[in-house]
Amino acid sequence: MGPVTSSGQTTSAQTTSAQTTSGQDLRTRAEEVLVTLAGPSARLREDQWTAIHALVAQRRRALVVQRTGWGKSAVYFVATALLREAGAGATVIVSPLLALMRNQIDAAQRAGIRAATVNSANTADWERTYAAVDAGEIDVLLVSPERLNNPDFRDRVLPRLTASAGMLVVDEAHCVSDWGHDFRPDYRRLRALIAELPAGIPVLATTATANDRVVTDVTEQLGLGPVDPHSADAAPGAGPLVLRGSLDRESLRLSVVALPTAAQRLGWLASQLDALPGAGIIYTLTVAAAEEVAEFLRERGYPVASYTGRTEPAERLAAEGDLLANRVKALVATSALGMGFDKPDLGFVVHLGAPASPVAYYQQIGRAGRAVPRAEVVLLPGREDRDIWAYFASLAFPPEPVVRETLRVLDAAGGAVLSTAAVETRVDLSRTRLEMLLKVLDSDGAAKRVKGGWIATGEAWVYDEERHRRVAEARRAEQQAMLDYLDTSECRLVFLRRQLDDAGAQPCGRCDNCSGAVWSVEVDEGATAAAGERLTRPGVEVAPRKQWPSGMGELGVPVSGRIAAGELVGTGRVIGRLSDIGWGTRLRELLGPEPTADPDDGAAGGVAAGVDAPVPKDVLDACVRVLAGWGWEERPVGVVGIGSRTRPHQLDHLARRIADIGRLPLLGTLAPLGARPAPHANSAQRLAAVWGAFEVPGFELPAGPVLLVDDVIDSGWTMTVAGRLLRRAGASAVLPFALAQAG
Repeated sequence: MGPVTSSGQTTSAQTTSAQTTSGQDLRTRAEEVLVTLAGPSARLREDQWTAIHALVAQRRRALVVQRTGWGKSAVYFVATALLREAGAGATVIVSPLLALMRNQIDAAQRAGIRAATVNSANTADWERTYAAVDAGEIDVLLVSPERLNNPDFRDRVLPRLTASAGMLVVDEAHCVSDWGHDFRPDYRRLRALIAELPAGIPVLATTATANDRVVTDVTEQLGLGPVDPHSADAAPGAGPLVLRGSLDRESLRLSVVALPTAAQRLGWLASQLDALPGAGIIYTLTVAAAEEVAEFLRERGYPVASYTGRTEPAERLAAEGDLLANRVKALVATSALGMGFDKPDLGFVVHLGAPASPVAYYQQIGRAGRAVPRAEVVLLPGREDRDIWAYFASLAFPPEPVVRETLRVLDAAGGAVLSTAAVETRVDLSRTRLEMLLKVLDSDGAAKRVKGGWIATGEAWVYDEERHRRVAEARRAEQQAMLDYLDTSECRLVFLRRQLDDAGAQPCGRCDNCSGAVWSVEVDEGATAAAGERLTRPGVEVAPRKQWPSGMGELGVPVSGRIAAGELVGTGRVIGRLSDIGWGTRLRELLGPEPTADPDDGAAGGVAAGVDAPVPKDVLDACVRVLAGWGWEERPVGVVGIGSRTRPHQLDHLARRIADIGRLPLLGTLAPLGARPAPHANSAQRLAAVWGAFEVPGFELPAGPVLLVDDVIDSGWTMTVAGRLLRRAGASAVLPFALAQAG
């Protein structure tokens, strides 16, 4: 919970309502609860009291949009205490992150509020928790939005909670919005939940960052009713009260440092990190970049750690604890470190690469400077930013024909339950996008999640093409706004607040444009050289596939379960990832500007076709460095190439040169059979597309390991299938090598 000193604005009507005799008694009790929550000097802001009064005295629905650290949790914890004293049931808080739940439970306990959580990490406690709720021993129950999608919870537990809840709180409510940068489809189920609440049950939705579009979208998606932002004296059942406060934070010093190369940006960071106050967060746009930057900074002697969606939960907890205790200078993080992380003295936020929207950017920089007089916010944009934005935009809601095919597949099952893996063999979407689509169809009533998978409901469903068009247009406009932010000469905070529809912003006097105090673009030559060496250091391990996708029999591929030990390929190597901030740029130039969803990796054109020319010397030199540093247990006895339909000369040249340089025989090429497969998005269909793509090699394989060479490893199934053929033909081991890894 953030500072709760009195500030903010209300209308005279709101103030009058708050000062009635009964209202004054209620406020006195609210202040007493707040003191137990936040300490003896805490006082309610007027707008905090306005929200509490609306929830407790008027049993209204409210949307509170206030900056991080304003004290939104104080509103729902104080309101909970007052409602419970009046005999109401437990408050149900829908909260998106385990870290956020931990913070909320700790805050509740300080106020004597009994809180518990139901999430994937404490399944053994669920029954005991439900019994405590039924017995009135729990004041606050925190659940994740994904829990609402669990059939057992939805059918057995949720009706009890809905009938007995004293208040519903939707935390981080921007996640419900297709406009938002953290859209989570499970949040859409809340509309049905809110509709089923008994009359007079107050609902509070909170978020730190939302522009007008998101506010409208949240109220529509949650079914809060028509927005009524002006009256605090409305009767129960009136439209939602919307409280939006200023997004200004007087501690933030916003700057942009434009440098032409990734090496200079990374060198600048290594040179200036000690000059940044306290401990902070360095945000990157991709997992690969976060890991690469963290490794470089550690090499330069800085105590830092990476924090991404791939970080194990225990490691995340440890990293958060290290940052909170200032045991590290920074966490190098993706957007995985965001909602729910509360460090009031966070001294800086640096972005290596610009987020795709002002909303996302302000959400992240809002983590800094909550309880310190000065916090530095620095953006170092990269020329690759727009490519990364385009990639994430490509993962938007699927087109109508794909959605219709998904519904047809469910309907054709005739009431039988289909697992997500079974649907995946019939619908050409990646697992992540397919799960998102199924959840949206579930929340819209066209499908239903049951134990074991999904069924069709038979309900009519309309594809809202106009809505998706508006979403795409809004995202393009927000991307352009971020580009404009880089070049603006006006106050940077005014620019951002205007993008978030925060009216009345005045120049901050603190940003680089207002103050003239700019960070130097001069970079220490030693730091730049070290960064350049790190970024051009080739070599990334590629883990082999070890498990066949489920349901391959449906696609005519006779495999299942674990891949047999005698058919496995080994751990491979590539020069770099296409998403790397170092080698990624060079490899994208060589292999094509954008990875595609082609199932056949390089063999079928796994990236948009580049020039079919010999591999340049600098790339060959990198191949040599990777191979020299591989450290294999047994040296390969020969090289086998994978033929390409899109760059046959380049792949042939690569295989021949590797054989020549390594003084190894070029044993032959696995030429692809038939026409080029159509592109596919998901793992099962990618495997099916390459299953019959190669012949058993007609060339002789000597005893020993074989180096298998391709241009790009994408899904990994080309290497898996080709390597399996070589293993079955007598190779004792297959060592995959390629120029790049997609992703």
